[in-house]
Amino acid sequence: MARSCNGRIMRVAAMAVALACAPTLAEAAKVTLKLGHIRADTSPTHKAALKFADLVAQKTGGEIEIRVFPNSQLGGILDMFTGMKAGSLEMVYGGINTYGFIKGGEVFQITAVPFLYRDYDHMHRVLLSPIFRLHLEAAEKTTGVKVININGDTAPRELTTRDKPVRTAADFQGLKIRIAESAMVRAAMQKLGANPQVIPFADLYVALKQGVVDAQENGVIPIKNMSFFEVQKYLTLTHYIRDVETFYVSADKWKTLSPAQQKAVFDASEEAGDLETQLTKQELEQATKFLSAKLTVIEPDLASIRKALEGVYEEQFEGKLWPKGLLQQVRDFR
Repeated sequence: MARSCNGRIMRVAAMAVALACAPTLAEAAKVTLKLGHIRADTSPTHKAALKFADLVAQKTGGEIEIRVFPNSQLGGILDMFTGMKAGSLEMVYGGINTYGFIKGGEVFQITAVPFLYRDYDHMHRVLLSPIFRLHLEAAEKTTGVKVININGDTAPRELTTRDKPVRTAADFQGLKIRIAESAMVRAAMQKLGANPQVIPFADLYVALKQGVVDAQENGVIPIKNMSFFEVQKYLTLTHYIRDVETFYVSADKWKTLSPAQQKAVFDASEEAGDLETQLTKQELEQATKFLSAKLTVIEPDLASIRKALEGVYEEQFEGKLWPKGLLQQVRDFR
């Protein structure tokens, strides 16, 4: 009898220990997603990513935890896209321009066409319109990377020059301008009569100071932070290349989330992207105000520039990177 009682006590004790060590149902069901981006931890992108993580936790009642890794901690943008497909991370928050960098997403190179988008609102709305819906669906199937949402303004690229102001298309003639490596930017600058040169960003200040190039194209924040205003005289607000921060996720991982969880993640991306837009606007205003005391600020005749560029993208890229007619659809979108 004593032996039987002792056996029961030992079994009960063992069950108690097992229950104490076992995770709760909520813990067992918890999903942890790693999200990477390339921006600094002081950037609007990082602040928006942290807001996104908080909102997802709130909206899912703690079912989903987003762990944010800034400053390329998980690799460069292409490394992270590869990582999503390999399963080493689940999410990326980065520009829609970068979707065009991976095989199967080439159509999105149209998002980096110089002087195409009138403003952030134009670019944001056309990308979310039916015009791009089928392209997003096709890219997801081919790349294994799903776009959850396209939301969050980033700093557009501007132009600074040393010796002469650029007000119209004619003013590009003969301009020695530093560009990042881009076939479309090179084609645009050559069409305008400029002489584009690829120079590493780290060497750009010295190149400007020594007159290797006369001009460069970057956003007002790097122009301020890198002190390019010390070796330039004019700031032309071309806003000529834009981007929209985009919430990417592994397509396979997305399918494992419930419809309620997917809605919560999307809703969180709406609020977080709006925060990035707000913070970016504040930073742009502050940087532009600072530069206006250092440089002569010019509002250029963008219509003359767009007219001078007519046909250049159709001739070289239409039907190769994106379908024929898509460029005009973007131009005409209202």
